[in-house]
Amino acid sequence: MSRRCQALGVAAGARLCYCGEYRNEVTTMNTRFSVAVHILTFLQTRNGEPASSELIASSVNTNPSLIRRLLSQLSREGLTRSVMGSGGGALLMRSAEAITLLDVYNAMDEDGAVLRTHPDANPKCPIGRNIGAVLEERFEAAEQALRAELARITIAAIAKQTIKRDRSRRLA
Repeated sequence: MSRRCQALGVAAGARLCYCGEYRNEVTTMNTRFSVAVHILTFLQTRNGEPASSELIASSVNTNPSLIRRLLSQLSREGLTRSVMGSGGGALLMRSAEAITLLDVYNAMDEDGAVLRTHPDANPKCPIGRNIGAVLEERFEAAEQALRAELARITIAAIAKQTIKRDRSRRLA
């Protein structure tokens, strides 16, 4: 939390300070989703060859322990599986055409809400006591649109687009 927000008396547990500073768990969800999509896309491009957490981490440019944690979540949702032993690693559990970004989003999302209202609004203020209800209606519509779009996009499509983009960048 920023000094400005502390000076304004923002509650220590607030998710969004008045200066716009987000708490870590909000940005963590967004990053976990992106990294999970990266992992699955990477696995798709391996053509059935297992990938170690170290190899995946080198592509994501992060720590292998984070990759292992995310692979564990993806495995629980039936998106990846592990092959043990020499040459083992992670594989897609089902075809990339059958895995949507909504599947990944659901695997990474623990509480279901992408957009949240500020929980510490002042109930004595006419805006503070009503903004939550007004925003909840808008947020619900936005989340439904997000879920519908994520359901349309597969890991296979992301992999294809990623490879195509890489080829065109190399030719430029």
